[in-house]
Amino acid sequence: MCFSSAVAFFDFLIYLYLSDIVAAAFFPANVNPAITKIQGLGLFAIGYLARPIGGIIFGRYGDIKGRKPVLLISLLVTAGSLLAMACLPTYTQWGLIAPALFITLRLIQGIAFGLFVPLAWVFVAEHVPRQYLSVACSYVTASFYVGVLFSNAFFLWLTNTMSTEQLADYGWRLPFFIAAILSVLPLLAWRWIDESPFFIELKKSQPNDYVAKPFRLLFKHCKHAIFIGMLLTVIVSSITTVIVLLLPDLIELRFTLDNDLFDFSHSLGIVFMIFGCVFYGIISNHQNFGKILTIGSILLIAQMFVFFYHLQGSGDYILIMYALLGFCAGIVGMIPAILVQLFPTNVRLTGMTFCYNVAYGIVGVLVPFGLGYATLYVSFSPALYIAFIGFIGIIMGIYFYNLPEFKKLNHVI
Repeated sequence: MCFSSAVAFFDFLIYLYLSDIVAAAFFPANVNPAITKIQGLGLFAIGYLARPIGGIIFGRYGDIKGRKPVLLISLLVTAGSLLAMACLPTYTQWGLIAPALFITLRLIQGIAFGLFVPLAWVFVAEHVPRQYLSVACSYVTASFYVGVLFSNAFFLWLTNTMSTEQLADYGWRLPFFIAAILSVLPLLAWRWIDESPFFIELKKSQPNDYVAKPFRLLFKHCKHAIFIGMLLTVIVSSITTVIVLLLPDLIELRFTLDNDLFDFSHSLGIVFMIFGCVFYGIISNHQNFGKILTIGSILLIAQMFVFFYHLQGSGDYILIMYALLGFCAGIVGMIPAILVQLFPTNVRLTGMTFCYNVAYGIVGVLVPFGLGYATLYVSFSPALYIAFIGFIGIIMGIYFYNLPEFKKLNHVI
């Protein structure tokens, strides 16, 4: 599951690295490079808009038919859409049909990705013993950032191996082919993948004529859990979007640094974020979740401001600053274990996919454009936004610190 999670992030981030080239291949030639950039970012944003659709449709299906069938659908749809994109004709070959097909496939892939992330957490959480729940979910979360790290290395190799002309001609297709192959590799181990024991127990306890209605049950009995789940997802999505994906571009808008050193610093930050995810997952296994989230949020706020004050100064210790920031951002590793426990077994996947994809869709579409615009005027805008997210984390931490013990993971409604 960790391998699939890393590959899933690589699949989804292809557009972020090749946005200009893909936009040039599938849209009419434009003399204004800013328009091409907007078209490329639009293709990336479309994937976020499609996520809630996948969460609502397939999350419900996973609570009715099982986690394993939905996992198969997610892998096959992702691989199929990527392979189709790799083989698509360009705008110069098929005209407007080409971008229409590409956007359709991008929507389909976004739907599959919107299902996969919460499904990975649920699948792992329902297989491991309760005492290892937090650390197991943190491993899955860390694997997403391994996918980001692999993406950085792969596209660095690709751009150093091929010229701009080669990338524009045929090189952009290579990542899609590789991603499609990597996406189907987990199916080689399909015979050893078992259905969730929680779901099996759920099906055995239901009468033969039982009609499952997870969506109706979710909004009837779990309104409070939905609200809390969306707030927690806003924390995860904001930290990932800003610190992992956007921060290099946002810093370039207002600060001047050595590109090679800064790229290495960013990758080092992701490495330490992976360690941070596992660290917070382990200690939240043994300590009160609310206390750890509160302390972790305070540390993240402090380090984010220290990071930007350092940039405003000399920037000589960017490696250390980025490593510390990445480690502090690892608080996201402890959150999925709580998301899993918010919802009963018979509506768990529906609830998690709904919260995760709606909140992530809002953050993924609005934050890049809003924060990019704000940073042009206020250089500390990313730090201010993360401070706001950290404040939400502190409130959530205090809330969970005073919350009674969760119900058993296999309870139903």
